This record gives sequence, C-alpha cells and structure tokens, in this order.
Amino acid sequence: MKNLSLLIVIFFIATTAQAQNGKATTIKGKKFRETSVEIEINASDAIVWKLLTNAQDFPVWNSTVVSIEGNIALNEKIKLKSTLDVKRTFKLKVTEFDLNKKMVWADKGGRRVYTLTKVSDGTVLFSMTERIGGFMFPLYASKIPPFDQSFEQFAKDLKKEAEKISKTKE
Repeated sequence: MKNLSLLIVIFFIATTAQAQNGKATTIKGKKFRETSVEIEINASDAIVWKLLTNAQDFPVWNSTVVSIEGNIALNEKIKLKSTLDVKRTFKLKVTEFDLNKKMVWADKGGRRVYTLTKVSDGTVLFSMTERIGGFMFPLYASKIPPFDQSFEQFAKDLKKEAEKISKTKE
C-alpha cells in the first residue's frame, strides 16, 4: 500500500509538471495512437471556451489551423483544415458539448477531447487528447504525421491568446 501511495504521488507530480510546460505525449498501440497535451492558462474558463468555440476566429489565434467552417456546437458538423495536411479537409462532428468544461470532435477514425478544469481563481487547466485508430489503422498509421509538435503549438497559442484577452479585461 505504501508503494502504491508513492506511485500516485510520483504520477501526480509528473502530470503536474507536464501540465505546466505544455509538453505533448503520445501513446502508440497496435490499432491506435493517442496524443495529449495539457497547459495551465491564467484566464477564466469562459475566455478559453469562447476561443475554442468560435470557428471564425480559430485561424486568427491558432497557428496550427488553416480554416474551420461551420458552427462549433453540439451535433453540428465542421470542416477543418490543419497545417499538418493543408490539402485535406477533416469533416468532424461535435459529439459532446458541456459549456466551459468539455467538448468532443469526432469522425470515423478518431476523436479529439477538449477539457477545461478550474485550478484556482482565474486559472484553468486546458487539456486536449486525440485518439485515432481502428481495425484498419495499422495499414495507414505510417502515413499520419506525429501530432506532438502541433499539439504543443496549439496549447501555446491558446494560452497566449486567452491570457492576452484576460489582461485586457482587468
């Protein structure tokens, strides 16, 4: 039991350190790949949420997105072009939408989860996790570029813009 407690403390410290530096991690399995990033943002969850749900302004603050068409709301469909593959348009559906807390975008091959957790007064922990895969994943996995750098840039861009907006509201 003592060893388990120590492992939990070590895990918590490692996770917190990761959250503070915005470093992405990727887990690879035979039939999937999952990339995650977390970063603490000195802004309210409402400010961060507004940035994440305003499709029109996404390319303005987010250097990893070329364009988004559509309305980011529950059961709505959006079309996204990413800097990872500018020739491809990702057709996604917003499958979960919990105001200022959680949102999920999904297609046939994967799902991206955005989560906001209040850490302290005026601070929020942003996390983004994307899991792609399926039965046929091993056949095309090598053609999909790594997401780590893009996720880190996304988190950094979101933090910068949210904190800029938060400072102007003070």
